[in-house]
Amino acid sequence: MQIENKWNLSSMTAFVTRSRVWRSIFRHGWPDNPLDRSLVMTSHIFFHLHPVKVSRKSLRAGYSLGLGVLSLLAFVSLTITGMLLMFYYTPAVEHAYGDIVQLQTETPFGQLLRNMHRWGAHLMVILVVLHLARVFYTGAYKPPRQFNWVIGVFLLLLTFGASFTGYLLPWDQLAYWAITVGTSVAGYAPIGGDIARQFLLGGTEIGQPALTRFYALHVFFIPLGIALLTSVHLWRVRKDGGLAVQDAEREKERKG
Repeated sequence: MQIENKWNLSSMTAFVTRSRVWRSIFRHGWPDNPLDRSLVMTSHIFFHLHPVKVSRKSLRAGYSLGLGVLSLLAFVSLTITGMLLMFYYTPAVEHAYGDIVQLQTETPFGQLLRNMHRWGAHLMVILVVLHLARVFYTGAYKPPRQFNWVIGVFLLLLTFGASFTGYLLPWDQLAYWAITVGTSVAGYAPIGGDIARQFLLGGTEIGQPALTRFYALHVFFIPLGIALLTSVHLWRVRKDGGLAVQDAEREKERKG
């Protein structure tokens, strides 16, 4: 009798433990009503990134082509490959070009790593441009989503900035003349042009200060800005109810 009581107590304890673990993972029952659906979405570590209600058309692969998600994945890939490249690159005018040559010729898989980063940067620019074109074509910039559209425009500018600053880091002839042209264009700005040019160059001539500043912009300030604005961008998509669908399509879905 004592052994049976111990067995019943242990099995009951195991059942209670499993029940608590189950409830800690699935805190609500089957979402068969609007309240439970919203609770499941808002309390889940992954589902809370998505809005509670979305348009059926926005879930189709052909509507958005996944351009926003692909742009985010390209940024993550560039972050990882860029961090690996930092192990083999020295932002100094005496070593920058030599480090790139050594990376491509002597480092195992160095050529592959650099090409992944370089072509990934080109791909991200293309994806972000196509994403903004898709948003404009489908009218997703219209009220009440103007704020998110402005954030997307700033993300496009930061993407261009990241691509341009990375283009200069090998410190070859292409990089030298790209810096010359880019800073000269910045100097022609009607307000603060000369200040912007001197800030980018770190002086009046192209040298070590310019390489240091472009390196800092490329590996820290611009990626940080992209990460922050992307977080706000995704948050606004969620708060606005997912991907935008034209009013006519919404009315059609309601009647259907």
